[in-house]
Amino acid sequence: MKNFALIGAAGYIAPRHMRAIKDTGNELAIAYDTQDSVGIIDSISPNTEFFTEFERFYTRSLELQQAPKKRLDYVSICSPNYLHYSHIATSLYLGCDVICEKPLVPTPELIDQLIGLEKQSGKRVFNILQLRHHDSILSLRRKIQSEKKTNKYEVDLTYITSRGKWYLESWKGDDRKSYGVATNIGVHFYDMLHFVFGDLQQNVVHYKSPTKAAGYLEYERARVRWFLSVDSTDLPREVQGKKTTYRSILIDGEEVEFSDGFTDLHTVSYKKILSNEGYGLADARPCIETVNYIRNAVPQRGTAGEEHPYVAELRK
Repeated sequence: MKNFALIGAAGYIAPRHMRAIKDTGNELAIAYDTQDSVGIIDSISPNTEFFTEFERFYTRSLELQQAPKKRLDYVSICSPNYLHYSHIATSLYLGCDVICEKPLVPTPELIDQLIGLEKQSGKRVFNILQLRHHDSILSLRRKIQSEKKTNKYEVDLTYITSRGKWYLESWKGDDRKSYGVATNIGVHFYDMLHFVFGDLQQNVVHYKSPTKAAGYLEYERARVRWFLSVDSTDLPREVQGKKTTYRSILIDGEEVEFSDGFTDLHTVSYKKILSNEGYGLADARPCIETVNYIRNAVPQRGTAGEEHPYVAELRK
């Protein structure tokens, strides 16, 4: 049994990490968040120590490192995006391996720094790249790799996940903290595209706003028009009023079904990490390079056939 600490216990994604720790037969020993709305712990790990001051959390973690039976093995990080690097570095200094939510860090340069910290500490940093474990995505990857297609696949990726007015008032609406909507909700999709279609060859941004973004990505095996949004008005008419989230991948005009099967992917990720099959810093680099470019790119009009259909609607 491994002992875990968790940073960011009051966040949306934290319960999936708590359940993954429990479901893999391990112990959540200690948790931290500035907010104290963490009653979910009672139903998953009621004996977990909890702190709202980082200094007390860190001091207690140091104490646990001196007790052989209570020594922390892993720190799971679910804090806001802009704190990931600091929390990863602190966890490595504690002598723990790290499991961090997406996006790992905002820039490739910070990945390089983490590689240096890994070497100094002798510990590993793992990223939750959950779509690499999704059955539909794995089947698609095998299909793409087995086909002898001479032309590139034509792909439309659309992801709309409705968020209320609170979103722009939270840290997620602050580009300095979330790194923008494409990074915050899209980074695992860019990782999936690289995982399935190979190395990225071209990256063009067509549209950016606080709530949506769109562009064109060309990979070794695919030309991808993408659109991401947290604005519910972008939901297709047939979905509005019925669902708050819409995911679609069209490949050469055919829909790839992957709307289900997301709830247990964190547990699968933990199982892989604990068996030395997790995804580390080198695996995370391509999607971080992609979102770093998108974040800094100036939007431009696309050439014929490269703009996502939703972009034309936005320009009307």
